[in-house]
Amino acid sequence: MHFVRTLRAAGLPLGPGHTLRAVEAVRAIDITDRRDFYWALRSSLISRYDQIELFDQAFQMFWRNPDILNRMIDMMLPTLAVDMPPDENPGEPLQRRLAEAMLPPRDQIQEREDEEVEIQADMTWSAREQLQTKDFEQMSTDELDIAKRAMSRLALPLAEVKVRRYAPTNRIARADLRRTMQKALRGGGDSIPLQYRKHKTRPPPLVVLCDISGSMERYARMLLHFLHALTNDRDRVHTFLFGTRLTNVTRYLRDKEVDRALAKIGEQVQDWSGGTRIGASLEDFNRLWSRRVLGQGAVVLLITDGLDREAAEGVEEQMERLQKSCRRLIWLNPLLRYDQFQPKSSGARAMLPHVDDFRPVHNLESLGELAGALSATDVSLQKGMREWRSLL
Repeated sequence: MHFVRTLRAAGLPLGPGHTLRAVEAVRAIDITDRRDFYWALRSSLISRYDQIELFDQAFQMFWRNPDILNRMIDMMLPTLAVDMPPDENPGEPLQRRLAEAMLPPRDQIQEREDEEVEIQADMTWSAREQLQTKDFEQMSTDELDIAKRAMSRLALPLAEVKVRRYAPTNRIARADLRRTMQKALRGGGDSIPLQYRKHKTRPPPLVVLCDISGSMERYARMLLHFLHALTNDRDRVHTFLFGTRLTNVTRYLRDKEVDRALAKIGEQVQDWSGGTRIGASLEDFNRLWSRRVLGQGAVVLLITDGLDREAAEGVEEQMERLQKSCRRLIWLNPLLRYDQFQPKSSGARAMLPHVDDFRPVHNLESLGELAGALSATDVSLQKGMREWRSLL
């Protein structure tokens, strides 16, 4: 129970059901065999490949030395390493989030009044620069709070586009016959000075479709802070969350208080950390919402890893319809943080031919680069997409 609690505090999505399943698995094996014990816990607690590294490091620390917590209190390094015997493979340094999960609460640690601590800072680095490129999955609790505050200040400028309405102008442009005749009647003279008008410009609507399935949960919760700031900074921002169903959360994000807004979303959204039905969710959006929110050249941000539990059924058809209904469709995928990423899943292969841009969204730097992507020319976007589509 304490081991599952440690993994949960480190960021793994584990609940009471996982604890009961782990107990049943351990009862079915020989607990004196360390290898069987490891695989029983791993098979009952881990469901994703990217969780294995954190589980392995936690297993080595938690089950190797019962006094490890007392030793960790005195450690003041940003990462912790585990001493491994020669017969085991050396692991990577323990992540900060795991170290924080295994440490007792700060208020339980007695302050050392008589001891003066000096920290050598010659080899330290800029925390701000590090957080720009650090994956949300690898951030500690304090770093996540800093990242959330940074996202609340991020801006996402969209190039203004022409709308159907006109505005008066002093430059020679399209003749405004109505204003011309009105001015001539008011003047009463023989001359008729021409009046001109031009198209008004305004930023296009921004529509966000965000995946909140189990594989996207941590990124989705972080990005909601960014979407809250975006919704309160500009008009015509529409946000939809989808897992097994589609939920419109736009009005909740308009609340000025971010904590209250996220609490309301948590009450309304029922499919957090579940499966993903991309095709069915996009069908609901195209059928119920596209005519309402995709007018005047809307830009669509589709945030998902492309993993679909229904083997991409209906995804290609709905993606094609969505792309034809908006000005630009940008797919943001956190899996692009891996250099060797290949669109091999059925969902990714169905979606990729119908997007205008394909970008990562896993840290603050990727969110900053998104602004540049929105202002990029169509020619540069087409060049980048040709490279991705060549992998299909």
